Amino acid sequence: MSQPNTPTLDLSGKIAIVTGASKGIGRSCALSLAACGAHVIAVARNVEDLDALAAESAGTIETWALDVTDSSFPKRIRDLPQLDILVNNVGTNKPMPITDVSEETLDLMLNLNVRAAFLSAQAAADVMQRAKRGSIINITSQMGHIGAANRTVYCMTKHAIEGLTKAMAVELAPNGVRVNSVAPTFISTPMTAPMFENPEFYAEVISKIPMDRVGNTQEVANAVTYLASDLASLTTGDSLKVDGGWTAQ
Repeated sequence: MSQPNTPTLDLSGKIAIVTGASKGIGRSCALSLAACGAHVIAVARNVEDLDALAAESAGTIETWALDVTDSSFPKRIRDLPQLDILVNNVGTNKPMPITDVSEETLDLMLNLNVRAAFLSAQAAADVMQRAKRGSIINITSQMGHIGAANRTVYCMTKHAIEGLTKAMAVELAPNGVRVNSVAPTFISTPMTAPMFENPEFYAEVISKIPMDRVGNTQEVANAVTYLASDLASLTTGDSLKVDGGWTAQ
């Protein structure tokens, strides 16, 4: 049975893709993986944000300015000669009562949070199985483990990706590919900032986190970097919750 001689966070020689990499969690993940030696392909739609990210990385981050829901994205993944890490991060949320959810909103979230994530992971698995190694990391949410009012569609999509993570992990394990998820609590990002401007909402969130604070993007990136590395060589099919204890209650 082969195993790493000296497991470390060193990702030198590894090729990683991070989707939704221009802002928030994805941006921190891209920078963290690059800091550990990986060549990172950062994927997002905003060219200016990607250029800023590439400049900050001093050349260790390559950028792909495209929409992950486009059919060209999985094909571009499959054309890679090597892929060691996929961080399936892109996603969206539109909180509202279930009776207010339109078919347009439902289709938007299913297409981005589930369909695009599945097709990206499927394409990555094709490349990784050729080399008999790889790590796929799906960014889900604590909402993939619980239910919450006004988040029915979001919870549904994140529960779906938790299921995808487990099923892919079982299927791909014999071929050396690990599949895990990282499930954050509320994280301070450009997307959540407007929510936290509501004092009542912020107080409600904090009341459910035993550690008494929201998270930051680096804390999520730390979990992702661990799962991408040889330190997690026997970890697959798991969900690493970065939730301050929310789901422990």
